[in-house]
Amino acid sequence: MQRRQLLRGWWRLRRRVRRVTGPSGVGIGWRPEIAGFVAELPGLRFVEVVAESVHGELPPGLAELRARGVTVVPHGVRLSLGGAEPVDPARVAHLARVAELVGAPLVSEHIAFVRAGGLEAGHLLPLPRSREAVAAVAANVRRAQAELPVPLALEPIAALFDWPDDELDEADFLTEILDATGATLLLDVANVHANARNRGGDPLALLDRLPLDRVAYVHVAGGAERGGFYHDTHTDPVPPEVLDLVGALCARHRPPALLLERDGRYPPAAELRAELDALAATSGYPVVT
Repeated sequence: MQRRQLLRGWWRLRRRVRRVTGPSGVGIGWRPEIAGFVAELPGLRFVEVVAESVHGELPPGLAELRARGVTVVPHGVRLSLGGAEPVDPARVAHLARVAELVGAPLVSEHIAFVRAGGLEAGHLLPLPRSREAVAAVAANVRRAQAELPVPLALEPIAALFDWPDDELDEADFLTEILDATGATLLLDVANVHANARNRGGDPLALLDRLPLDRVAYVHVAGGAERGGFYHDTHTDPVPPEVLDLVGALCARHRPPALLLERDGRYPPAAELRAELDALAATSGYPVVT
């Protein structure tokens, strides 16, 4: 109990620092394909870049945003924090270099595994919600935190199934990981919707049990119903159900920042602007367009 209280006190101190330096408002995932569109958003406060897409110097469009004072958050996809093997030091070092290159206030990664037995899955894979998995994630997060120059936010992923040996529900699983590591939460509202739809849960009930005061920022993305499942595609528009969930989240605990994710099949600029404006209207943040 004393250790948990110390961890929570440490986290509260980090949260006070993040209020000053972390992302805020409405942002968008920076991708080379839409770099020109992003550069023209006059009210843009922050962007997120996939850390593994940055090699050497910053791409010109991203460097120009940095020069404008736009906050850049590196988002990792290959650390495999949920793997049974220790996290790869070279991958952590790359994430740390990108954070320093962009002057990031924090970095983020997924509660998932992407490799096992020396094989790369090429996809974010879900973990069994067991205490053994909590211990594995916590150990890898601590290894990563020891080498990162900034705080780490953890993102739960969308999954199509539950493992048969689950011991914890999603809220308890996430809370135990956050308590054990002092990390903050990158809450993906689209993933909350997807998991509730595919697993038969109630997304609002999950929101009510999550530690929303630990949210560093929020992802919002589109998806589609296919084959009886909801797929978190990042290539479709944000559906009304996800936008409603953003409103419900903001009514419970207004997050510091919302980020629109799009990773392909990019629509015309007017449609992207409309999605950003909808996020602003739902959350009460200033528009960026």
